[in-house]
Amino acid sequence: MPLSEFDLIERYFRGCGAKRADVRVGVGDDAAIIDFPAGVELVAAVDTLVAGVHFPPGSPAASIGHRALAVNLSDLAAMGARPAWALLALTLPEADESWLSEFAAGMAALARAHDVALVGGDTTSGPLCVTVQLLGHVPRSAALLRSGGRAGDALFVSGTPGDAAAGLGIEQGRLPGVGKSAMYLRERFLYPTPRLALGERLRNYASACIDVSDGLLGDAGKLARASGCGAQIAYEEVPVSEALLDAVGEEGARKLALTGGDDYELCFSVRPAHVGRLLAELPPERWGYARIGTLRETSGADVLRGGAVMSFSYSGYDHFSPPDATSHNT
Repeated sequence: MPLSEFDLIERYFRGCGAKRADVRVGVGDDAAIIDFPAGVELVAAVDTLVAGVHFPPGSPAASIGHRALAVNLSDLAAMGARPAWALLALTLPEADESWLSEFAAGMAALARAHDVALVGGDTTSGPLCVTVQLLGHVPRSAALLRSGGRAGDALFVSGTPGDAAAGLGIEQGRLPGVGKSAMYLRERFLYPTPRLALGERLRNYASACIDVSDGLLGDAGKLARASGCGAQIAYEEVPVSEALLDAVGEEGARKLALTGGDDYELCFSVRPAHVGRLLAELPPERWGYARIGTLRETSGADVLRGGAVMSFSYSGYDHFSPPDATSHNT
């Protein structure tokens, strides 16, 4: 007997995620009721994942559930915020119980890891599409913004960008999919790790921050533009993983690190006077970040290699740009 919408919600999404004492009314009513903490500001983000645009057809259901929440967690990480409550709008071609079970498990595992409760949403029939709205909070006036940087600030990035783009290439059959390196890169695309702990701590150090979802070069440029300045990135300083080097070589690795999407790392700037304290109190080898360049007065984002400016036409993905104007993850 086919699942009804009510049965689907009850079976797979009531109790999905963390149990929070501040949720007075959650899944199952017309709307959620939440006790909101005093002395903080609400931070809200929403993202949509569309089959064939944000993930290849046939992607593991658990990965889709994980990524649908992870992309929003990454947005809150970039604001220095703490996530708390999520809403899910799920459009399905059919109520496939095996798929739903895996999807819900993938989302629930990540939600519980970050103390996020699923408090409501909607389900409907149609082409596969997943929208998650995430709500969280940050101490009043403490949120990180893209616009706080200024010329002279040091520029950093967390993790090893480019891994997810290579992982997508493996998923799509454009890169070899065997060996430990391939397995690692594939996992980096399917199950990204939002940098929430780092984001919260950066409130004490960073002047500006952005999550790296559309490519490091493009997103660093967005941060610089919002801050009224430009960015200069040192080609040799961009961190790349051994797995990526093994898969595509150094030239390919650095290109993917600068232009590949779906990393969900953090790119942030720090005033020169605060860099020493950052490095001492948040050691890079423990927190997983590296200095890659500097914000400057001249607008735009450039990559320097041996003192020469490299040519990149990439500026980040835009859903509504003309065909071939930008590259994209799928």
